[in-house]
Amino acid sequence: MSTPARSRRAALLGGLSALALTASLVSPTPVASAVPEQAADQTYRGSVQVVPGKNPKSRVLKGTVYVDADRDSVKDADEKGIRGVAVSNGRDVVTTDRNGNYTLRVDDNTTVFITQPAGYQVPVDEANVAQFFYNHMPQGSPKLKFGGIKPTGPLPKAVNFGLVESPATASGEQDCIIGGDIQTYKKKEAEYAAKGAFTDLAARDDYRGCGALFIGDIVGDDLSLYPGIRELTSKLNGPARFLPGNHDLDFDAKSRSHAFDTFRNNFGPTYHSYDVGRAHVISLDTVQYPAVGRNYNGALGKQQIEWLKKDLARVPKNKLIVVAGHIPLLTYADQGSEQHQIDEVAQVYKLLKGRKAVAVSGHTHSIENMVKGDSLAGWEDIFGVAGLPFHHITSGAISGDWYSGRLLEGGYPVAVQRDGGLPGVVTLDIKGNRYTERFTVRGDKGGDQMALGLNTPAYREWYRKSRPAKGKPKPGNAAAMADPLKVSKADLSGSWLTTNFFMGSTGSTVKVSIDGGRAQTAVRTQPMTGEGQYVGPEYSDPSAVQEQLVNGGSLADRSMHLWRQSLPTDLEVGKHTATVRATDRHGRVSTEKITFEVTE
Repeated sequence: MSTPARSRRAALLGGLSALALTASLVSPTPVASAVPEQAADQTYRGSVQVVPGKNPKSRVLKGTVYVDADRDSVKDADEKGIRGVAVSNGRDVVTTDRNGNYTLRVDDNTTVFITQPAGYQVPVDEANVAQFFYNHMPQGSPKLKFGGIKPTGPLPKAVNFGLVESPATASGEQDCIIGGDIQTYKKKEAEYAAKGAFTDLAARDDYRGCGALFIGDIVGDDLSLYPGIRELTSKLNGPARFLPGNHDLDFDAKSRSHAFDTFRNNFGPTYHSYDVGRAHVISLDTVQYPAVGRNYNGALGKQQIEWLKKDLARVPKNKLIVVAGHIPLLTYADQGSEQHQIDEVAQVYKLLKGRKAVAVSGHTHSIENMVKGDSLAGWEDIFGVAGLPFHHITSGAISGDWYSGRLLEGGYPVAVQRDGGLPGVVTLDIKGNRYTERFTVRGDKGGDQMALGLNTPAYREWYRKSRPAKGKPKPGNAAAMADPLKVSKADLSGSWLTTNFFMGSTGSTVKVSIDGGRAQTAVRTQPMTGEGQYVGPEYSDPSAVQEQLVNGGSLADRSMHLWRQSLPTDLEVGKHTATVRATDRHGRVSTEKITFEVTE
């Protein structure tokens, strides 16, 4: 039985291979495990081996990708090379020869990286950050507030990438964590993240192979907070990888070529790829900075598009492609904005045509589960896209609504997001080249999938009076609504129950039974069939809005995963209980109850 929305949220949120070697070389194709399970579970800690060079004019980098049998991050004479591994400078993609050797041209601002093959694992450092790259910048970054990359000196004689054999990444079953917008602006917010999503992740061990991919806005402009993020990832039970967001920029950089130098120094290339099981994960840099006429723009640029073409050219057609970026390819939240979607979206779709693919993103601080065929007016008007060609997920934010709102018993703010969803992470459960998606609310183990509310004429009047004329609501700005779960008999005809089904999508159903009566099918407020956004109190989530207008945050005045069921006009005076049964597109069922009262 539900209590009023704010109390219910508080109650829910307050608690808390080895592979056989053949002959004298190794193939990236995984084969049967030959190492005891206990040894395979050991974390491979290490680094990329950089052999110093002396020639300042050298522009051709050489090295080896090899099996680091003794796990010391040094290529020994008897350690075998791995053939067929992709190595890139961000422009070209080459593959290692039968002995694991590669040759690659570089310039004075290059990050060289490998694509981890399935069946192998790259090393991680003490913070569990994956080590698969080398930054080459002989003179270092131009003067930047947060340091950028220190001078690396002449091109190394060799850069060798050690890997260990891994049954975890060879497995056809993978659990891949997607974490959006940690976005700490101060150390206190890192504490909130630690007590929230990172405590949850530390208690899980299902992502040892695929790891966790944090998809941008790692911090909030203050890049000196990166060490605090590394402290958070040190608690993970799998490798941590990162891509940059618009709040990870070196804002004092004069060109895009140095705009993410501090990010690169801490976390690696701004775009890259890796393989686990039968999935190929592509992490993109979706932030163009500087940008003409705006502080940044959603774009990939010609160089990255060319790299993407080359990266995909070597990936078998039967693999699942997970394409990740901070700014979404397309989004519901900002469907009418060029800046907050990707300029080259049509090119990306063309490159992925005929492949099994899913896009994951962050940026909007909202949850969006958009399936093939979904359509919005803004997408067609701006980008000429009449309908999504494959599944798109906007993962929500670990920070939620920028750590806003009242503090809960778990030690973190409620931070209800702009769509009414709660902070958390997405997991892709991959089997072969198929997958299912799930969302886990921060502080919960997966059972919290919806929020229920009551939208009445009294609520809509309170909404209009309480919402500030301009800007975001401020904490304590509005008085709490009196009796939010009461409705007068005269107002029944203009009232409905709302269900915010966080990962609800086209193909989901929501059914409502009142007092044990016949279940009725609720109506989705945003059908995603080519219309524009529906916005306002009639399309809002009362449960979220009552939290936000009273305690601060954004305003959940629209959502693509909200359903409503009109109240019967013949309900008798007294208390009534509605049972809501929400079924997602995979057939998984969640059930919640809410009790409301009809008055004279």
